[in-house]
Amino acid sequence: MERKLKIAFVCVHNSCRSQIAEALGKKFMSDRYDFYSCGTELKPQINQDAVRLIKDMYQIDMEQNQYSKLVQDIPQVDIAISMGCNVTCPYVGKSFDDNWNLDDPTGKSDDEFIKIIKEIEKKIKKLNY
Repeated sequence: MERKLKIAFVCVHNSCRSQIAEALGKKFMSDRYDFYSCGTELKPQINQDAVRLIKDMYQIDMEQNQYSKLVQDIPQVDIAISMGCNVTCPYVGKSFDDNWNLDDPTGKSDDEFIKIIKEIEKKIKKLNY
């Protein structure tokens, strides 16, 4: 059996967009890829609006299997995707293969969150490495 590529979604805080991408990647594309998310700073918990909306929309409890991870806490990956850092992106041991340039919905309305979640879902389903 062919080895699955490892894909990392990277944000500075690893608490919102990258965690959403990890959850949706595992839901929709786990037959093709292994997914990870990470950042350079730890947050005590995943963004609670993201947790609530992903649970409502996809019946996924992100807090059950996911937590905030540093870059060095994940295996070496084949593909690194930046979620769109408004500051300098963390270095994951390789250049980024893609930058999704997604706005951070933290502190914004549910509508803004849902827009970002749907954009992440669309991009996940289009992954073709």
